[in-house]
Amino acid sequence: MRKHFLLILFFVSLLSEAQDFRKQFRQAKDLYEGKQYSAAMAAFKPLTVYDQANPFPEYASFYYALSAQQLGYGSVAKDMFLQIKTLYPKWDQLPEVEYWLCKLYFDQGDIFQALKVAAKITNPSFQTGLSELKRYYLNKVDDAETLKMVLEEFPDEREAGRALLKVLGKQPYHLQEKAMMELLITKFNLPREKLVAVETPKPVFKDSYRVALLMPFLAATLDPSPVVKRNQFVLDMYEGIKLAADSLRRQGVNLEILAYDTERSAEATRKILAKEELKSADLIIGPLFPEEARPVLEFAQANKINVLINPASNTIDFAPHLYSFLFQPSNETLGVRSAEWVAQRVRRKNALVYYGETTKDSVLAFAYVKKAQELGVKVVAVERVRKENSATILANLVTATEFDEWKKPLQFKLKKDSLGSIFVASDNELLYSKVVNGVETRGDSITVIGQETWLTDTSIDYSKFERTQVNMAAPNYRALNSSPYTEFRKKFIQKHSRLPGEYATLGYEVIMTVGQFFNKYGARFLELLPPGETIPGHLGAGYMLQPTHDNGVVPFIHFSNGALTTTRSK
Repeated sequence: MRKHFLLILFFVSLLSEAQDFRKQFRQAKDLYEGKQYSAAMAAFKPLTVYDQANPFPEYASFYYALSAQQLGYGSVAKDMFLQIKTLYPKWDQLPEVEYWLCKLYFDQGDIFQALKVAAKITNPSFQTGLSELKRYYLNKVDDAETLKMVLEEFPDEREAGRALLKVLGKQPYHLQEKAMMELLITKFNLPREKLVAVETPKPVFKDSYRVALLMPFLAATLDPSPVVKRNQFVLDMYEGIKLAADSLRRQGVNLEILAYDTERSAEATRKILAKEELKSADLIIGPLFPEEARPVLEFAQANKINVLINPASNTIDFAPHLYSFLFQPSNETLGVRSAEWVAQRVRRKNALVYYGETTKDSVLAFAYVKKAQELGVKVVAVERVRKENSATILANLVTATEFDEWKKPLQFKLKKDSLGSIFVASDNELLYSKVVNGVETRGDSITVIGQETWLTDTSIDYSKFERTQVNMAAPNYRALNSSPYTEFRKKFIQKHSRLPGEYATLGYEVIMTVGQFFNKYGARFLELLPPGETIPGHLGAGYMLQPTHDNGVVPFIHFSNGALTTTRSK
């Protein structure tokens, strides 16, 4: 009987304590609803401690945090919300805790942490509020680079895409990143008219377009003798340019070609830029060397003139602002296109990469590696090759582990058919010749991907390129048996009594392409060229302006039955 009595007293005591806790919670809640947040925090504080009779520790902790937030004590509120998540992981109000944590991180400027928390909230009833929260805070970010980083980490975050489009849409049109804007509009179905403030510029067509050539003609050193001049490549390019201008004139596209001698001198280049007539140029081609480029780029920026620095260059440093562009694909683009080619055309997805000692080689190699890995190609090794360690290429490829009765290798240290491809990021013959020789010795199915420069100044017989399945990125490839090339060669021979060389052909192709730009988009073609649209080439594969302002078209060539033929990367 006594035990029953004590048990009743225990439950009565618990009930009494619970009623006290309920009364305290109600009083604290009244203080919160009356916006007396300091008093509410003090009242909720003892209720946050666990007690068997206390049914309110989760709720008290929650309102304690909200009161702290209302008073501007963000760190206190955040700590309490995090404590709730730790102590009460199965509480059915956790989505609301996450929501307020998200807001706190936004308030504190920690966008990335706020979005990480938001991603955990899957309850449908919170999605509208979350979208409004994200839009409010992301719209406050006016730095495009920050928003791009947000999209890199959260590629499906629509409100970040909206905010970035709005930032880009406020800038003058020639500074907009057109490809990025179009991607955002398409991907997130965003309203262009509401978010893009600047209208597309109108094309400016002219009866004649002025093209200024800033090149080291070195006129003071020239003489009429037939010997090859030390700047012969410049003279050859000029001959191709003039011939193209004649061809365009017959098609109704008039170019006024103005030639200026930079003398390969930054000082001489600055004197040329002081000429008033140059301000009316629609396009500047040149200079060809980095030390002369800076003043030209500054001049082009100030006068809003399109500038094509060094038509033969693959270095993106030559195109540092949006008035300049490269005629060639950049080294980064060559690496990316090579990776795409391998991913699409090589069945076995294991790849090896060799690169040389130059900066160009490094850029090419690591652009390839990054893109290859994105596309599911497994890069098993990346090796930098110097002259003193070049022997390791053959050691890796042809060190035999098994032989037949005639001592012919049956198996190698690097097992047969274990690789699908080898990418060689170098023009160094010492490097690529060892790769080609090693692959030929192995006799397996490895595909070698290299560069078009391998076709010049090489001791390797072209038949070996065919036997070893060598494919080369060849942005300057011209089909010598095509009708356009046959016609160009005929006109060049008639005018100069000799065959056109590499630079004459390049000069011709550059101006024929530029002529299409002017004819289709007018003087402000660089602002109007749609990224991703390919302009057909006259002798070559064509031109596609990329957001990086280089050419995105890269044909690949290989030997078949003794003749060069092309396969496109995309």
